[in-house]
Amino acid sequence: MAFLCFKEVLPLQELLGAFKQWLTEEGKSPKTIESYVGDVEGFQKYLTEKAVDTSQPLSRFSFVRYKQHLLDNEYAIATINKKINSLKVYNDFLQKKGMVSESYIQLKRDRVQIAAGSEQIVTALSEEQVEKLLFYLEDHTKVSQRNKLIAYLLLYTGVRVSELVSIKLSDIDYLASTLTVRGKGGKIREISLRQDVVHLIRTYVKEERLKSKFKDSEYLLLSQRAPKVHRDAVRDWLANVSKELGFKLHPHLFRHTFCTRLLKKGVDLTTVSKLAGHSTVNMTAKFYIQTTRQEKMDAVQLL
Repeated sequence: MAFLCFKEVLPLQELLGAFKQWLTEEGKSPKTIESYVGDVEGFQKYLTEKAVDTSQPLSRFSFVRYKQHLLDNEYAIATINKKINSLKVYNDFLQKKGMVSESYIQLKRDRVQIAAGSEQIVTALSEEQVEKLLFYLEDHTKVSQRNKLIAYLLLYTGVRVSELVSIKLSDIDYLASTLTVRGKGGKIREISLRQDVVHLIRTYVKEERLKSKFKDSEYLLLSQRAPKVHRDAVRDWLANVSKELGFKLHPHLFRHTFCTRLLKKGVDLTTVSKLAGHSTVNMTAKFYIQTTRQEKMDAVQLL
């Protein structure tokens, strides 16, 4: 049975539940609902951190500031546009339920645009930054086994953060040193694992993971409060590491770094495309055939 329109704004958590119910009634798939709700939850978290008046669940001002926050933190353009799309659906929900009076988001106007024909510039970690990160990860007083494993998986497999948190124990083949990844659209790909990554997985599973109250979970990476680590927890941890290292880290940056380093080492585009789980080789070429900003700068300095 459909719920009635709200005359008063509900607390954020109840509002999120009502949004989820509405999406279900609209016939959205479970994956789509999870994506929309997760994005709105991130927006609500931002509002709470900024001490915004929650009696106004969405406004043009709060949306614009949140979009700028995503840009400032160098989220991938595709990720930002996905979040904007989710907030537009949320705006529609709020408007239909009488909690806001207008549509504050217009996709054509608000989505981040890339000029047609412009070069796709990929930002990747430099070798010096990778080395600095690896040394930081060796400090056991600052980095848990789980978080070290998270960084290694991101750096050496190129998985998306959504794929990372969904890795199951059964996805790891220790004998073949491979990881089975379930990507977008249910596509499955296999990634070979370095021996140091396999060793980290074994160590985490046999030591830190066994101490968790969720040790019987099917998922590899556990949270203190849930049988599966949340992707926002990964982003938050990387944001904290960024402050200590002096350069910004976010999950998609590791994916860019993975692909860029492979190409620099002479791995062919088709293989990189398969490892990254791109739908076509053209997609890989679009983002990674260009050299990085630093390489261009270095090249010019040689003149």
